[in-house]
Amino acid sequence: MPWLEPVTLSGPHARLEPLAKDHCDGLIEAAKSGDLSKIWYTAIPTPEKMSAEIDRRLALQASGAMLPFTVKDADGKIAGMTTYMNVDAANRRVEIGSTWYGKWVQRTALNTQCKLLLLQHAFEKLDCIAVEFRTHFFNHQSRRAIERLGAKQDGILRNHQIAPNGTLRDTVVYSILPGEWPTVKAHLTYQLDEKPR
Repeated sequence: MPWLEPVTLSGPHARLEPLAKDHCDGLIEAAKSGDLSKIWYTAIPTPEKMSAEIDRRLALQASGAMLPFTVKDADGKIAGMTTYMNVDAANRRVEIGSTWYGKWVQRTALNTQCKLLLLQHAFEKLDCIAVEFRTHFFNHQSRRAIERLGAKQDGILRNHQIAPNGTLRDTVVYSILPGEWPTVKAHLTYQLDEKPR
């Protein structure tokens, strides 16, 4: 039995469903909200490449390297994508990443809800020894969001990747450990109680 299996995770502000090919049109519409594919330091697919990105993530899922989700908002509208990635089943480690949301749900309770659901599943069902987050050095919005979760910075992988535009990416690595999870969970739950929908 595989360590990671498709699962639906849901809360009052968001629902994470296993990624499926029939989510393509909704994901294209979500990515158009804010012209997300034009942000140079992210890798959000253009409408023309969305189907290929879904196929890529599903192939990685089939190989056991990823568990991708489609994110829906509180009204059931497709709002973006997120994944468990860089799966290390032998060491019970995952990275939460390749996450993006349409502009209309950014800075709402949706991301907090998604992270709470993913972290809860990782620590309480998968018994992870660490959950990682990685982001581009210049993605300050993402870095602040990860730090607000309570993740600690592990370091910076310099010249970690070559971006599609040819620039070199420095990757900032963060993690949350099992001993930190109860405090992080309390913090995220408090934030959800305080945030507007």
